Amino acid sequence: MTMRVVSLVPSLTEAIAVGGRELLVGVTDWCSEPADLAVARIGGTKNPDLARIVALRPDLVVANEEENRAVDLAALRAAGLSVRVTEVRTLPQAFEELAALLTDDLGLARPGWLDAAESAWRELPARAPVRAVVPIWRRPWMVLGRDTFAGNLLHRLGVRLIHADHPERYPAIPIGELLAARPELVVLPDEPYRFTAEDGPEAFPGIPAALLSGRHLTWYGPSLVAAPQVLTAALDRARH
Repeated sequence: MTMRVVSLVPSLTEAIAVGGRELLVGVTDWCSEPADLAVARIGGTKNPDLARIVALRPDLVVANEEENRAVDLAALRAAGLSVRVTEVRTLPQAFEELAALLTDDLGLARPGWLDAAESAWRELPARAPVRAVVPIWRRPWMVLGRDTFAGNLLHRLGVRLIHADHPERYPAIPIGELLAARPELVVLPDEPYRFTAEDGPEAFPGIPAALLSGRHLTWYGPSLVAAPQVLTAALDRARH
């Protein structure tokens, strides 16, 4: 009998679907890859429809300690469901969690894209470091702080986060303080807040702005294969 899986994490939905699409019976409304995935939608990552998930009778619910709320995961366990919670704050952690989930938990063959992603990130050229702030929200302004997956990727690409040693992982910093830190670059991803050329750069006059693909910066799955090239190209456009 085929295992039944509900995924509460967009990047893990994509990772599972590449080699085990038939396993997925439910995903969140934010699971946009693959675009033609035709399974039940069970709400958002922060507000899933718990009753609908239980009704799908999954053998496993796949979640993440940052993207999903502990209270929801506890409720699913209390309903008798098995919940696998990933923790991904560095690139090596991402590779380890993906391999364990796909092969050990789901019984799939190790995917070729995982080896390709490891190779792509291993063969990075040296880059001159640049001091940067990385907003992930505005109203209020929030930035990448310590111990984040996106920050780890950016560090590997030569971006030195000004707030990397902040006590909080996603601190709220007033725009005046962000400007006073005199960053050499502002990095603006298009998720979770959708920064665009018209919404974000104007708050940092005179500072080069790199508009990045949030999928390549924050997702851990097949997008990691192209991420070094995609992110580097965007950073280079902003710096030159």
